[in-house]
Amino acid sequence: MSTALYRRYRPERFADVIGQEHVTEPLMQALRTGRVNHAYLFSGPRGCGKTTSARILARCLNCEQGPTDDPCGECDSCVALSRGGAGTVDVIEIDAASHGGVNDARDLREKASFGPAQSRYKVYIIDEAHMVTKEGFNALLKIVEEPPEHVKFIFATTEPEKVIGTIRSRTHHYPFRLVPPARLTEYLEQLCTSEGVTVEPGVLSFVVRAGGGSVRDSLSVLDQLIAGSGDEGLTYENAAALLGFTDSELLDAVVTAFAARDSAGVFTQIDRVVETGLDPRRFVEDLLDRFRDLIVVAALPEGASSILRGVPADQLDRMRVQASQFGPGALSRAADVLAQGMAEMTGATAPRLQLELMAARVLLPEAAGEAGYAARLDRLERRVEVGGVPSAAQPPAAPA
Repeated sequence: MSTALYRRYRPERFADVIGQEHVTEPLMQALRTGRVNHAYLFSGPRGCGKTTSARILARCLNCEQGPTDDPCGECDSCVALSRGGAGTVDVIEIDAASHGGVNDARDLREKASFGPAQSRYKVYIIDEAHMVTKEGFNALLKIVEEPPEHVKFIFATTEPEKVIGTIRSRTHHYPFRLVPPARLTEYLEQLCTSEGVTVEPGVLSFVVRAGGGSVRDSLSVLDQLIAGSGDEGLTYENAAALLGFTDSELLDAVVTAFAARDSAGVFTQIDRVVETGLDPRRFVEDLLDRFRDLIVVAALPEGASSILRGVPADQLDRMRVQASQFGPGALSRAADVLAQGMAEMTGATAPRLQLELMAARVLLPEAAGEAGYAARLDRLERRVEVGGVPSAAQPPAAPA
């Protein structure tokens, strides 16, 4: 029975927390200077390290060599609060989703008055703090405002605005953020190397997109892919099929058909999307993401790799060719049509119909009024550049 990746690689010191340097460095400085507050509020999206950082802070406070910004990892307190440790009675984690009532708050207030059993501080980590009721917060207010010297409070929440102002004003608030894709991809590459897993190009970009910037969610997705992989490692085809993303070859075929104004090719690929069981909404999202990449490539022909870091080099070359077949106006208009259509697909009972109507609007810019002027101008300029002039634009022959 294997342990989940997000548990096996949970950080044990602030230096190991990725993408949250704006939080970890001030906390480490406060520990070094001895200016540790009695109450903290950690807020941010799920899976970005709030509860993990709260445990690390408790570990730093109760280390025998501390309080320190780098726990020794060898004393009884550090061992008990490590990844596989049994925990300690002096660090109490409370799930406010099920213990957020006034009676729970009163019980906490009574127990907090007693000193720690083994450690230097008694640390209360209150997870999902926004679930505490107003009455519960009011019951905690006095002890949070003037706690005993041996008590520290750490509130962790995804919705800090739901924590009443009288509590927030008595805490040091540290907002956590989603991890940038480049930093998260680098971390996942290191993890795959340490796990001895072979990864094909493009797979980790799928994992990062599925994780949405959350380290825990990304590790869960990666763990699922590793569990279902064979000797060949993580393949692009298996990752795309399992996570529901559109294969790059299918996206290339659709974009090329749009560029060539090949209506038959576009609708053939749409039929392929539906017949293979892909979600039309996900396909539109992936296609919109591709047009965004093409806009970036058109704006930065040589420097696109510095922005599209997760795109393989051969894919970038194909995208440069695709972007040259469109004009800036045509790319922008196609992206606008897809973005509007994706919003209209929410709750639609016939997503295939919506998808086909979107494709028809992209294919017919000349029927789109003012919104299609730039796209039509792009088409005329390309025809002039290759030496062809539209027949309707040719001057009449001079009379004999």
